[in-house]
Amino acid sequence: MIKKRPLSAMAALIVLIVTLFVPILPMSSASAAENKNLIYDEANLLSEQDRNELNALANQYSAERQTDLIIYTTNNDEHKDEKLLTEEFYDDRAPGYDKPHGNTVMLTLDMYNRKVYAAGFYKGEEYVDNSRVDKITEKIAPDLTDGNYRMAFEKFLNLSYEYLDLKPGVNPDNILFKTWFQVAASLAVGGVVVGVMMYRSGGRVTVNRSTYEDSSNSHVIDRQDRYIRTTVTKTKIEKNNNNGGGGGGGTTAGGHSHSGSSRSF
Repeated sequence: MIKKRPLSAMAALIVLIVTLFVPILPMSSASAAENKNLIYDEANLLSEQDRNELNALANQYSAERQTDLIIYTTNNDEHKDEKLLTEEFYDDRAPGYDKPHGNTVMLTLDMYNRKVYAAGFYKGEEYVDNSRVDKITEKIAPDLTDGNYRMAFEKFLNLSYEYLDLKPGVNPDNILFKTWFQVAASLAVGGVVVGVMMYRSGGRVTVNRSTYEDSSNSHVIDRQDRYIRTTVTKTKIEKNNNNGGGGGGGTTAGGHSHSGSSRSF
């Protein structure tokens, strides 16, 4: 019986190793399967490196938000409306993280008409609604105008990722959601707490100005007003850049509702 103990220990060790390492194999396969093409650069605006890096980022964000983030560029040889281009893409290619024709946020770049259109389908429509897609097109339009396509597409992915994590109906530009404000608020609260602790530990201060002041012999002996300067404040009036957004969402020919915003660049 004593001789069987090493064998039993060896068997237990083998079982433990199998238990630890076998689950890794299917996880690796699943990870590889999730790396799908989400960047459809048919207008050839990106280098191969930029396309690969954006596709990797889109896959990462899509998995974390369970919503496909798609970028589609086209020369639009048939001269179609940018909204129709987006709807036909969705109907024909059936994107979606959870299922075909599923959760999607999509950016379409029409190089013929120089128009950009952003849309959200299903969860994308709920979280990235008309108001939020309008913010997206507004924020990326200057980069598109300057030809900074990589930067514009990266902003689209980052903004979509951010908005998909915010409760629907909340203004994403609210200062309360800004990281710098949250850090500053935390530091301020911490400073107040430390200040209160130091105040309480240092005892009360009992000396004030009246301690050494003779109120019966103290009074104002002179008063004088002196003109120093005049200050003029200028306010800059922003001009319309004539690439105003809008357009709203709609429903594809296949019956899929979506949010939407169109803008010139």
